[in-house]
Amino acid sequence: MPLENVTSNSQASPLFAVPSSAADRERIDAAMLEAVVTSDAYLTEIASHLIVAGGKRLRPVLSTVAAQIHGAPATDDVVRGGVSCELVHLGSLYHDDVMDEADTRRGVETVNAKWGNLQAILAGDFLLARASGIAASLGTDVAGLLASTIGWLCEGQIEELRYTYDVARTEESYYASIHGKTASLYGTAARIGGIVGRHDLDTIESLTEFGNAFGMVFQIVDDILDATSTEAQLGKPAGHDLVEGVYTLPVLRTLALDSSAADELRDLLGAPLDAAQQDKALSIVRSNEGVASSIETANDYVERAVAACDGFPDTPATAALRSAPGALLASVSVSA
Repeated sequence: MPLENVTSNSQASPLFAVPSSAADRERIDAAMLEAVVTSDAYLTEIASHLIVAGGKRLRPVLSTVAAQIHGAPATDDVVRGGVSCELVHLGSLYHDDVMDEADTRRGVETVNAKWGNLQAILAGDFLLARASGIAASLGTDVAGLLASTIGWLCEGQIEELRYTYDVARTEESYYASIHGKTASLYGTAARIGGIVGRHDLDTIESLTEFGNAFGMVFQIVDDILDATSTEAQLGKPAGHDLVEGVYTLPVLRTLALDSSAADELRDLLGAPLDAAQQDKALSIVRSNEGVASSIETANDYVERAVAACDGFPDTPATAALRSAPGALLASVSVSA
């Protein structure tokens, strides 16, 4: 199933349509910048580099929306809880860019490219420390949850590294990795919104289930876009996963085909690619059923996320949660 058009519209997510969204985004941005201010202007500049560069802030926005499903506004503590998740995410990006030797992120130089690997590693550690401090201020439940999430993130990253350049990587490995690296942080963001928003335990569990499923959609869509979009569309190098030997769901599904295309792709992979090999591998993935099959799997997670909202009251926040996973998946479109 050939690709017809790919766009990323997560910036227009229904999560941003909640009536208080604009004000909450301002509160989130202010809290993030405040969280990284230190007496050392140099460290403050490095730690705030990707904050200033922008970003969707989906994790803290999810926290604020989750807190509002009964109609009450998100408190400052909810905002701070969501910010703790975003700081963990940012810290992981600092570390990822060092491991990947990346030059750009969000349309600007990476911290490692601008200041060096040592500074990037330490600044990433600093962001994790600040996130942990915020979580601790919100109580032991939130502190323990964030600590566990950082552990899950590391487990997911290790799982990915274990199978670098391995064409025999299983889908089970892929799912375990993206749950740890990505989905668990969305689950935690939603759960923090429920905990700090003082929802009942059943609601908190459903919010966590929603966040985990939404995060799986997010990562599968991101992996599809990495294989099918241009650098201009992504704001970062296209086909980066293939180059780094990270074989994601569209690639694994293509490799699983009983076809000459799958054999050709398998012969290309298993080692670093030059530019011509990268273009050929991407062309094979784009022109076979792996992308469409991956979209179907993402849709299964959309349905799980929507089902998790079944017991929530009929409020604008609930409507936003129900709509967000499908809107995210709609950012990938293929021709029939």
